[in-house]
Amino acid sequence: MNKHLHRRKFIRNSVAAGVGLSLLNSPARIFAAEKKEKVRIGLIGVGARGLSHLDLCLRRSDVDLVAFADPDTEFTVPKARKMISEHYGAKRKVAEYTKGPQDYKNLLKRGDIDAVLIATPWEWHSIMAIDAMRAGVTPAVEVCGAADIQECWELVNTSENTGIPVFGMENVNYRRDVLAILNMVRQGLFGELLHLQGGYQHDLREVKFNDGKQIYGGGVEFGEKAISEAKWRTNHSVHRNADLYPSHGLGPINNMININRGNRLVSLTSVATKSRGLHKYIVEHPKGGPNHPNAKVEFKLGDIVSTLIKTNNGETIMLSHDTNLPRPYSLNFRVQGTNGLWMDDFDSIHIEGKTKPHAWDKTGDPKDAESYMGKYDHPLWKKYAADASGAGHGGMDWFVLNSFVESIKRGTDYQMDVYDLATWYAITPLSEQSILEGGSVQYIPDFSRGRWMNRKPNFALDGEY
Repeated sequence: MNKHLHRRKFIRNSVAAGVGLSLLNSPARIFAAEKKEKVRIGLIGVGARGLSHLDLCLRRSDVDLVAFADPDTEFTVPKARKMISEHYGAKRKVAEYTKGPQDYKNLLKRGDIDAVLIATPWEWHSIMAIDAMRAGVTPAVEVCGAADIQECWELVNTSENTGIPVFGMENVNYRRDVLAILNMVRQGLFGELLHLQGGYQHDLREVKFNDGKQIYGGGVEFGEKAISEAKWRTNHSVHRNADLYPSHGLGPINNMININRGNRLVSLTSVATKSRGLHKYIVEHPKGGPNHPNAKVEFKLGDIVSTLIKTNNGETIMLSHDTNLPRPYSLNFRVQGTNGLWMDDFDSIHIEGKTKPHAWDKTGDPKDAESYMGKYDHPLWKKYAADASGAGHGGMDWFVLNSFVESIKRGTDYQMDVYDLATWYAITPLSEQSILEGGSVQYIPDFSRGRWMNRKPNFALDGEY
């Protein structure tokens, strides 16, 4: 917990001079004055996630990769260098900032970078995003959960006071079936929406690092003896009992009910099971056992965390976090309205008047013109599927980076902005407090300060960004 206290102090000191009342204009609108043909980008963090972003940046003719920062000169930096060399050859160099965890600040001082992609351990996300904004650089930030609500406000306040927008890199918002369901929602197929579910259900007991050619890590080690995500991610299970990773489930369904754009999240209550999964895994693993040092660690995170959210417009949302037990991957989506529902895990849909009573239909394949997916495949996927082919997470990663780059080039508002990011981040500390207090109701701040009432939906409205 001392790490979180230090983090809060660091952020507060770094923005103290700029925090105050919000500006009248949105930060995205202030920043979106100059259109660009090419976006000059720096990467902060070239680990597992950062290398994926690096690959996509190198593929784009409208991105000029200027620099990257990462202190891991033994493992990740050499891989980044190799990728850059294979792409650019001897034609040009990309600047490196590898002299410790604070060297990214020198990258931000360059003056020739428009934007940075931040793909670092969770505790660094807000710190680096705030530093970027104060340096006049717009950040795209990977998703996680905040240490506390103050961190969320500091992101918003800094963005509003500097006029620099923040882009939240929630890639699941662009998953093909998710966008097709959003298309169905907007065409009224489900009627009026009432209840939605989502979550992060992913067996992460054996955190690995895959650079596309080789898999590293695994086993029972975490912390300093581990590599990549295992160095830091598992420690959150030791110290926190909360929904640690809410946005993969929450982001997509927020778009379906226009959160922060005519609707908002109001309150939540969370509960957690006891913690058993990680201890059992360590004790029974061939490289572990009852005498392994990590077998003595007490994990605070409940194996399954359930959070119920109430919205201003009367919908309910159920989120789940389940990463320390054996299970298949699932984001547990459910979208239900007065005319029917879709359930992701079963690839199933039921629409009154179209489906047989008390029966399911399959959502189908976008290549099948007669299926639901074929009929409602989103215009973005119809137009850009070939461009996204081969990109990470089934193509979603291409779409999220493309949205960021195209918004800067065109001078348009981000479709996932600082108010969305703060809302997603806030679920973690609020769920933590609710669990600590036996499932008490926690009220979710209005980070937009009332703007949600007049802001219009702008996410994936058609086949353009």
